[in-house]
Amino acid sequence: MTKAPAQTVITEPANCGLASYACQESNSRGRRYPETGSRLRSAYQRDRIVHSAAFRRLEYKTQVFVNHAGDLFRTRLTHTLEVSQIARTVARSLCLNEDLVEAISLAHDLGHPPFGHAGQEALNHCMAEYGGFEHNLQSLRIVDLLEERYAEFDGLNLCYETREGILKHCSPKDATMMGDVGRRFLVREQPSLEAQLANIADEMAYVCHDIDDGLRAGLIDLPSLSDIVLFSQAYGEVKEKYPDLNDRRSTHESVRRMLSALITDVVDATRQCLTALDPDHPDVVRSQDGPLVRYSSNVEIEVKKLKSFLLWKVYRHHWIKRMSVKAQTTIETLFKGFIEQPDLLPPTELEKVRSEEKNRGPAGRARVIADYIAGMTDRYAALEKRRLVNSQARV
Repeated sequence: MTKAPAQTVITEPANCGLASYACQESNSRGRRYPETGSRLRSAYQRDRIVHSAAFRRLEYKTQVFVNHAGDLFRTRLTHTLEVSQIARTVARSLCLNEDLVEAISLAHDLGHPPFGHAGQEALNHCMAEYGGFEHNLQSLRIVDLLEERYAEFDGLNLCYETREGILKHCSPKDATMMGDVGRRFLVREQPSLEAQLANIADEMAYVCHDIDDGLRAGLIDLPSLSDIVLFSQAYGEVKEKYPDLNDRRSTHESVRRMLSALITDVVDATRQCLTALDPDHPDVVRSQDGPLVRYSSNVEIEVKKLKSFLLWKVYRHHWIKRMSVKAQTTIETLFKGFIEQPDLLPPTELEKVRSEEKNRGPAGRARVIADYIAGMTDRYAALEKRRLVNSQARV
């Protein structure tokens, strides 16, 4: 593929009913490759993301619990859908671009490797000599390069504003290699309000559903949540109104109310910020020192307490840590096997290895292998490991 041309401006009509500070198609910074606009769909709509192979694989990738640990636990896909729903709700209240915030939400986790954060840590360790591995950068790499669905270009050719929202974190070193979408990390600009919203919606979703999944798994119990104000307030309201409600329904109702309270708080706090600033263009938002989509100060403190609770009681629970060790061993075994013997890779991946190794040396080989492993589902990664180390496993 040829190098991406300069940014092209999208000329589709602007969305109606949006605030002056919302991203609009008429002001978009364009796509990497020029395209003719659709008469039926906005430039920000989600269709090319949800039809991607990377999006489908989210169904079988871990959120916290490994994919086969239980059918009712969240996966990357169910988490992504929850983030999208929350983000659209807030966007509608603040007159932001719903199509854009949905696209960012649906794409934000595409780059996660199998086995959740344990998988990322293991793959980053394996790639330490070759530039490391970070799931936000990998998400952008997927939509810019790795998806192979179009005749005229690699990737999905998403709009700048969607790509900007996907790249939540980036070191200055990486930013220098990311082109236009990495520039804001060098000049310390804020992303669009839609990107800020997708980021906080991600947090709201996981702090709520990790309580739900943690209780379901028996890692935490209701008494242990008594000091968590966000949950205990909601739970107290539920028990006062429904004193005979069983624990299961009480838990679900409490988590639902807690999420609703967080959403309301973000809408109110963000609206206060926007009223005080009165931005008349998205670029005014970008020039601020910090994000405008936020919690109130009191709720922000309680969210931090909840995140600390989840860290110590759920994410560092011995059961989760045991699963993490198994996951890391799987990733490290795969990487070591493929890096030492690329001929073990499928033919299509081996061809990529040879091409990238010719252009970039060992770093090129390692990056293709990291792409291959990161694209695996939990089950496929476990199966590939068995194929490599178990002489009795079917090849």
